[in-house]
Amino acid sequence: MEFRFEPNQQRLSDAQRADILAAPGFGQYFTDHMVTVDWTADLDGQAKAFEAGEYLKMVGDWSDARVEPYGPLAMSPAAAVLHYAQEIFEGLKAYRHEDGSIWTFRPYSNASRMNRSAHRMAMPQLPEDVFVKALEELMAQDGAWVPNGEGQSLYLRPFMIATEEFLGVRPARNFNFHVIASPAGNYFGGEPKPVSIWVSRDFARAGEGGTGSAKFGGNYAASLAGQLQGASRGHDQVIFLDRSPDDSLEELGGMNVFFVTKDNKLMTPRLTGTILEGITRDSILQLGAEQGLEVEERHITFDEWKDGVASGDIQEVFACGTAAVITPIGRVADGEEIYDTPSEDFPVANALLKRLVGIQTGAEEDTYGWMHRLA
Repeated sequence: MEFRFEPNQQRLSDAQRADILAAPGFGQYFTDHMVTVDWTADLDGQAKAFEAGEYLKMVGDWSDARVEPYGPLAMSPAAAVLHYAQEIFEGLKAYRHEDGSIWTFRPYSNASRMNRSAHRMAMPQLPEDVFVKALEELMAQDGAWVPNGEGQSLYLRPFMIATEEFLGVRPARNFNFHVIASPAGNYFGGEPKPVSIWVSRDFARAGEGGTGSAKFGGNYAASLAGQLQGASRGHDQVIFLDRSPDDSLEELGGMNVFFVTKDNKLMTPRLTGTILEGITRDSILQLGAEQGLEVEERHITFDEWKDGVASGDIQEVFACGTAAVITPIGRVADGEEIYDTPSEDFPVANALLKRLVGIQTGAEEDTYGWMHRLA
């Protein structure tokens, strides 16, 4: 697929961009351009797929791939995304290496996950090579926006939305795929430090058979009430349970959770269909095995967390995701009960963070072939 280019005639000056990159925060500023690709359903082909029993196969064509000025989207007030929430997104980062080249981390894994999300949400799948080329095309124009400060990167946000103008409960027949980009510093601001977690018992993020494994905005919207409840009590994030009698752990509002035991085990809740299959999560499982840890994906209850912390069996707890990478969890609060993680320096979490960020930034050898050069 060929991408046409429409330059932004009002792009920021080098000085304006430098001021932003000096202290970018997270998700506050955006680059000069964005990517757009259109999709239109083939109704005859869709009908044949349906008759053949392939009821979630979306048949149609991607067209008019372009890099265009970043700016507001024009859509009808009746656009399907606004009423029936057909939208999905991804998140990954671009890193500037020492030689000035620009790289990203496991983009084909993001492309694959986006297509799994699309399948669950009855949306069209985007060829993985088009997903990656969209990133390359955007960086060919906006590569100067990739910062080079310690801990900094350019956050890339691919997303897909239903744009058909109609009111009615069925899959839309028109979609747009976009990529926007935002320079990023540390997700929680300043130097990474242990965060405090609130256990959500009044709200659930996802349910069995639902959309929990899709990177779908509704899952994040469902997490906001629990996050606000925790924040009102002085906590940084929230952990959700599966609402079963044994209170199995799922994930935080936007991150997966890991535990390190005194006998050198690295544990995380197994994927059940209600937990997002994090790419950082998968990478940490591989790096943990590389560093000699016994890796386990299994059913973990909240009682096991609090009892393990109380007994000293659990030495470290940390969260992970694209935005925050690895964040130590120093405290978990279940109502009025507080449980503090024994570790003060989080040696395992920090070793994994060093290795992972080292690969991403080019400071350490990429023995897994995870990095992809964008520009």
